[in-house]
Amino acid sequence: MVRVISALVLLVCTTLSAQSKFETGMQKAFALWGENKSTEAAAMFERIAAAEKTNWLPYYYVALVNTTDAFQTQDKEKIAALLAKAQEATDNALDLSPDNAELLVMQAMIHTAWIVADPMTNGMKLSGTVNEIYAKAMKIAPDNPRVVFQKAEFEIGGARYFGKDIKPMCAEIERAVGLFANFKPETQFHPNWGKERAEQALAECKK
Repeated sequence: MVRVISALVLLVCTTLSAQSKFETGMQKAFALWGENKSTEAAAMFERIAAAEKTNWLPYYYVALVNTTDAFQTQDKEKIAALLAKAQEATDNALDLSPDNAELLVMQAMIHTAWIVADPMTNGMKLSGTVNEIYAKAMKIAPDNPRVVFQKAEFEIGGARYFGKDIKPMCAEIERAVGLFANFKPETQFHPNWGKERAEQALAECKK
């Protein structure tokens, strides 16, 4: 009996230790990102992903950090390197969680970054794919605020390019703002970003 109890205590302690390492690592990675140390943050998320082989979240943040950086530079070689890392991480995450609306949004964002980097080459090639990804994400999670907002924001870009009315997309952005107000992430580490951007986009719609 003592041996069984000792084994259970060891198992619980090991589990708690693993959880603690994950939580500590994630918090440190977020802190680095908050300090604008995106390279260090991405590296930390990569190390966590290597240790947490069945958890899609670290891979998601590797992709999100790198894609965010890709949107903020015009250096073509740097963009290609960042988006290659983001794509690899997203592929790994989707292997773990295939029908995940958050990951579909992430994939659409990677394609959008390629379009922004080179509209003439990638616009026609990838726009249809992005629309298909958002349509799939909407079927899975029609009330996820990031799905609603990112889809509408992408569609506004296309509508403005072709001189079309953006009112329907603005209505969806307004809906997204409402969804953000009531959104509760599953854990402290699940995606919970986009509210401020949606509010800014809505303000632009009303100008």
